[in-house]
Amino acid sequence: MVSTSSVPRWRWQTLDGADRLDPVPPTVDEARAQDACNFVVWRPTRLPAGCDTSAATLRREAPPGRVEVRGRTPWSDANPACCRTEISGGARRLRLKQFLYDWAFPAADHPCLWGSDTRPFPIGEDGVVWLGTDYLGHRAASARMARTTVELSVLQGEFTDEEIVGLFAALRPAVPTAPPRVLATPFSELSYWARYPAGPVAVPTGVFAFQRRGREHEGDWIPSDEVAGFLTGTGVPVTAGAFRAESAATFGDGVAVRELDVVYTSPTGGELRLTAQRTGGGRLAFPPARDKHPATGEVRDLDGRPVHLGYVSAEFGACDAWWQHPDGYDLRLLGSAGPHLGREPFLRLLAELDRGLRLARSAEVLG
Repeated sequence: MVSTSSVPRWRWQTLDGADRLDPVPPTVDEARAQDACNFVVWRPTRLPAGCDTSAATLRREAPPGRVEVRGRTPWSDANPACCRTEISGGARRLRLKQFLYDWAFPAADHPCLWGSDTRPFPIGEDGVVWLGTDYLGHRAASARMARTTVELSVLQGEFTDEEIVGLFAALRPAVPTAPPRVLATPFSELSYWARYPAGPVAVPTGVFAFQRRGREHEGDWIPSDEVAGFLTGTGVPVTAGAFRAESAATFGDGVAVRELDVVYTSPTGGELRLTAQRTGGGRLAFPPARDKHPATGEVRDLDGRPVHLGYVSAEFGACDAWWQHPDGYDLRLLGSAGPHLGREPFLRLLAELDRGLRLARSAEVLG
């Protein structure tokens, strides 16, 4: 385990205006793309049988602004960075899309497969790739690797489970020195939506229904070097197991609706997202209602209080839990997926956070 305190934070190249965006994303080597991306760029080192072509293109980051360029997102004025790699050969073709999913928590940790039956496969010691069907009806897969969302979509022909899992297992950092620096950089400094006046996007976030929407640039982010002191002062735990809080934000109008979000990360890129809210004051409706993704739901006991828990896989997560503090506010904890964040490890982390939170009064947390 490498301490991130001595690792320099990641810095990348951005454009100074949306009008500077390339009309057509240029073809680049993944290693060259890394300097323009706020996430770890991965490159394939082993192609499926019969595939002999791998070409990557880069969509650069620019401030918000709607312009007519190929490849930009159609649902927002935002212009975040993205790297796309197309692999083809033998009348088969697929694409990999890489980016930092940062406008909401990635729903079930594989948002492009939302609503479809998904199956997890371990990749390496810490990773998991999910296979399912994407929103276009294509056979697809998704994984978060060092916090980068890597999505695969089959565009032509057929690929077996073994080929898709093998492709993900053989992905390697395009620039080996980049992952430690990206992981050492707080989410709030990487996130496009935390850095620009881009409004929250109403998308699913987990097994239970919750969508964050509101005024433009609704989240107020705490400066990175003040997060630990801010949380300590409000009675919110700074650590939980191997996870440490590195970003925090408040959402809402400050009166009727106020939510505190805390981002906890592990040295390998795992993520927990804690949301705390005055009971009945906003978007955490307790008890929660299930959203539309296939998952298992159950109610667990936490010192006499119910915890509503949902997860896609008991072994790998991704987990979504809602419960209430004895002092009268609602809590939600989301977790990324992985061999070390299945149902029982996740519940142990939840119990540790809850013990820390019970040492603080609700007024201190949300006042």
